[in-house]
Amino acid sequence: MQPIIDAKDLVHEYSRRDEEGNVTGITRALDGVSMQVKQGDLIAVLGANGSGKSTFAKHLNALLTPTEGTLYVGGMECGDHTKDLDIRKTVGMVFQNPDNQIVTDKVWHELAFGLESLGYSNADIRIRVAEMASYFGIQDWFYKNVSELSGGQKQLLNLASIMAMHPDMLILDEPTSSLN
Repeated sequence: MQPIIDAKDLVHEYSRRDEEGNVTGITRALDGVSMQVKQGDLIAVLGANGSGKSTFAKHLNALLTPTEGTLYVGGMECGDHTKDLDIRKTVGMVFQNPDNQIVTDKVWHELAFGLESLGYSNADIRIRVAEMASYFGIQDWFYKNVSELSGGQKQLLNLASIMAMHPDMLILDEPTSSLN
């Protein structure tokens, strides 16, 4: 069985820049990460703050490109930018800070936004939005402004919005961080 995630010697470096935009140094966030994950596996990536967990998660969703090494997600090579949209359809990601993921003003529109961006029909969008609102028990918030929601409610909305897209893989970046 082909692994759904196949990382070999994955490296990611961030450039530090001064106020003029000149590179003043390099920080290596990932250094030689290698792993394979098969369909159905449940994986937890643990580490201290700043150890590269979020950077690795962003690679899995093609939000970042490897500096060195290779990463295949669902058989598609991350770094081949012609595959970015296909990878994002395959991998749903809930960010650590819920406010960094919310892009609309109303709960119902947030649930629909990803589906609209991926080109789903209005009929499919309505069905999936209703399905996820009911499944997650957030139908009473449907017409609320997202600014009225608590951090935990926003995190739940983000999860419901991602699940509406029916991803093959779900990445949760510190999913309990806003559940005070």
